[in-house]
Amino acid sequence: MDNPTLNPSPPSTTRPGFGKIQGVGIGLRRPHYNDILKTERQLDWLEIIPENFIGYGGRQLDMLRKCHERWPVVSHGVSMSIGGPDPIDPGFLDQLRDLLRTIDPPYFTDHMCFSAIGGVNFYDLLPLPRCAEAVTHAATRARQVQDHIERPLALENISYYATMPGSEMSEGAFLTGILEEANCGLMLDVNNVYVNAVNHREDVLQSLCELPLDRTVQIHLAGHIRDGEVLLDNHGAAVIDEVWELYREALKRVGPVPTLIEWDTDIPALDVVLDQADRAREIMREVCGVEAVP
Repeated sequence: MDNPTLNPSPPSTTRPGFGKIQGVGIGLRRPHYNDILKTERQLDWLEIIPENFIGYGGRQLDMLRKCHERWPVVSHGVSMSIGGPDPIDPGFLDQLRDLLRTIDPPYFTDHMCFSAIGGVNFYDLLPLPRCAEAVTHAATRARQVQDHIERPLALENISYYATMPGSEMSEGAFLTGILEEANCGLMLDVNNVYVNAVNHREDVLQSLCELPLDRTVQIHLAGHIRDGEVLLDNHGAAVIDEVWELYREALKRVGPVPTLIEWDTDIPALDVVLDQADRAREIMREVCGVEAVP
């Protein structure tokens, strides 16, 4: 993947503070509840999906409390619909703010997409038309969320399978405009970069480097599947070699950013996911010499 025209940039010093989030984490998922508190393997932090905890009690909150006593926990939303037309529910933001106060992460992450219209949630992450009007709309809503939850917001580059009508910008320019106008961080999903580049016949490293990497606060790594000529981002397989190589290239440009292994479907035994985390941690050491931004 070497390309002499794309020189690595030094890590930014203007990103939101990483605080206690360092190294490599995994998602807290129900199939691992019986094993995760027993593990003696290295696990640096956990990421939760807040929608799985807001409004729930019992075992869900008990598990979160016990995990938070042992590891730092961050929160990654899946339903904010930052780019959508519906007003963002202030009641949900209140509940999210209360949850975040409990686990006290240095930032909150969600996706740069829309996922609901007219009160109907699609349970999918859909791309916006990449135009100036959409930049302003999304940035305004991102600022609203940051103000309400009282902590920095980072938005993820999603996987997408079609370019929306009315698009006038590249993905990199579109995300840069939103993050700069809203003063947000980037939740860099390396697998999504790879999937999009392959599906849309684009250069993988060029696609990575066009993103606003200086705003990266966290990295996601995941697996995908192939359906004919199309790659589908399903978070249901091990990270492939090409994505590991792209992760190396990302670390050269952003530094030892906290990294998460996402495995959300066909979830294997905990040790299988921790094996992936070990590999990410070793790559971070090899590329950066340390495990995380101090």
